[in-house]
Amino acid sequence: MHDLTEFVINAHGGLDRYRQFSSATAHFRSGGALWAIKGQEGIFNEADVRVDLHRQHAGHRPFTAPDLHTSFTAQRVAVESDTGEVKAERRDPRAAFAGHTLHTPWDDLHVAYFAGYAMWTYLTSPFSFVSPGFQTEELTPVTEDGQTWRRLKVTFPEHIATHCREQTFYYDQDGLLRRHDYTAEVINAGPAAHYCSDHREFDGIMVPTRRRVYPLGEDGVVARDIELVTIDVDAVAFA
Repeated sequence: MHDLTEFVINAHGGLDRYRQFSSATAHFRSGGALWAIKGQEGIFNEADVRVDLHRQHAGHRPFTAPDLHTSFTAQRVAVESDTGEVKAERRDPRAAFAGHTLHTPWDDLHVAYFAGYAMWTYLTSPFSFVSPGFQTEELTPVTEDGQTWRRLKVTFPEHIATHCREQTFYYDQDGLLRRHDYTAEVINAGPAAHYCSDHREFDGIMVPTRRRVYPLGEDGVVARDIELVTIDVDAVAFA
């Protein structure tokens, strides 16, 4: 295990603790300009997301109606009723984003795929970095807001659905996640800087409860006046 990888995993609760659990369920609220641009404003005003920690699966509820929820994997996404009826389904869901731009509207299955892989990525990091197929490399540190943050470049394996293959995570002196840079390929709007704060401990695991995503210019300047996505987590239960 890479030294920085081990350091940040321990700072977030440690592998031994994490491996005691098989799932995480978070109650959250999400806003920001992206949802309105995609014609889905208010879709996650308040919701629960459950992710499997050791395989890539996620589900949001409620979703568009009190008795509906999503089911996400890299190969399939669906909207289902609480009685098990499949209301909508898409195989090879990433292919459905071909040709999209920032202003291309999303249907419910687009939303379910994006939100599913995104929240899985967020709730399993940094522990997922030691899973088969992941590669990590420490980059040079940077100074931001008077703090020095160590950077970890993570290359995700092909079988994992996520924003893009290579992503950069920034950690403070305590090993807690402060920033996460990536290009959300399914949005096709360029790089983003995703800031994390207000860390809280849930069942022995540290989780940032405030997330803000901004456009990141080619010059490295973060457009702080544009909140693309906001995520506020009220509670997380690991089980």
